[in-house]
Amino acid sequence: YAVACYVLGQGAFIYFILFLNDFWVPKGVSEGEPKPVLVTLALNAGLVSVWALQHSVMARRGFKERWTRLVPSHVERATYVLASGAALMLVMVAWTPVEGVVWDVESRVTRLFIFGVQGAAWLLLLGASFEIDHYETFGLKQPLYAMQGQAPAPIDFQVKRIYRVVRHPIQTGIFVGMWAAPTMTTSRFMFAVLMTGYILVGLYFEERDLVR
Repeated sequence: YAVACYVLGQGAFIYFILFLNDFWVPKGVSEGEPKPVLVTLALNAGLVSVWALQHSVMARRGFKERWTRLVPSHVERATYVLASGAALMLVMVAWTPVEGVVWDVESRVTRLFIFGVQGAAWLLLLGASFEIDHYETFGLKQPLYAMQGQAPAPIDFQVKRIYRVVRHPIQTGIFVGMWAAPTMTTSRFMFAVLMTGYILVGLYFEERDLVR
């Protein structure tokens, strides 16, 4: 179950990267039938809000304490990964595009450089996940220990390597990955603005939990 959740969650994130770049997916961020801007903004803001609520509420300690009365604690994290992937896929599948282009870089060298920055951002995110124990973060370690009748050791607050340099490397990777676009369509711009707003709000709650 945990492996299936992991595969589906990671698949949704890979789809997310391709979705942002309108590349190799049935429907990219700029593809589809556009609607009036205000209607599009309302629909898309609602979609992002659904994902944001799922992503933040399920991560809060109070929710986890109640949730694990229904779901075994050793698959709580895997279930969270599955729900996050499903919510993200909902946003992408139901996303309504808007016409227009905010900027379009013509220089081939500059375009390649921007794509390089975007690629580095995704690698930063991946590297940071291993800094804080990738397999625990995505729910694979907990059921493995449970199968052996053990419990994983508590995770300490991590301030090493990447985290010594970047305060929130995972969120920074997503932020840069969204905005580093040689062609920024209005649709991708709207997506980046809405998701950036969520990131800033989400960091407030995450830091509060980390301090606690």
